[in-house]
Amino acid sequence: MTDIANLRGIKVMVIDDSNTIRRSAEIFLVQAGCQVVLAEDGFDALAKIADHHPDIIFCDIMMPRLDGYQTCSLIKKNARFKATPVIMLSSKDGLFDRARGRMVGSDQYLTKPFTKDSLLQTVASFAPQGVQ
Repeated sequence: MTDIANLRGIKVMVIDDSNTIRRSAEIFLVQAGCQVVLAEDGFDALAKIADHHPDIIFCDIMMPRLDGYQTCSLIKKNARFKATPVIMLSSKDGLFDRARGRMVGSDQYLTKPFTKDSLLQTVASFAPQGVQ
């Protein structure tokens, strides 16, 4: 188990069309020492992933243009980013959503609104070895 207080240096991308969600996630993550890359939709994220190489990606499901399932699928199909953990974010906590997320390769599912603890716990559980 990783120490939540020490997430320094982990690069986390948060993809969400809600400015409120992006900003609250950013505040929690920065306080924990993470580097944060924000994207407002799938297209924005795909453009930034290649430049920033995040260690962990949080991806909202319901987004305009390219939804979270499509975004996750595209990330996982790219050989360079296939191993990058993608955690789906959704206000819907249904079995179907979780199953569909797994089908496109997501590694975990976090329900919104998330707490600071649940967000940091998730980052800690996927933290690259050697960063702790």
